Amino acid sequence: MSASTDPAQTPNTDRLATDDMVRVAVDQELCIGGGICEMLEPEVFELDSDIVISSVIGDGLLPRNRAEVVVDRCPGQAIAVVEQEQ
Repeated sequence: MSASTDPAQTPNTDRLATDDMVRVAVDQELCIGGGICEMLEPEVFELDSDIVISSVIGDGLLPRNRAEVVVDRCPGQAIAVVEQEQ
């Protein structure tokens, strides 16, 4: 195996490190039901079609960089990162 690796592959490994995982939460009072979170991370967010409010499904864990993208793109500013306790 070559000593040089594709630089695009290296960050992906780092992103999956346990220390880099964060939990996300949705403030349902702020959620406007845009569905961007579900579009970006369907394994973590689900938009309730009856009340048109998003909620976290499963453990709510994401690599920090992906969580930050979802937080930044939420039009209602309803998603927050909840730091993992060590």
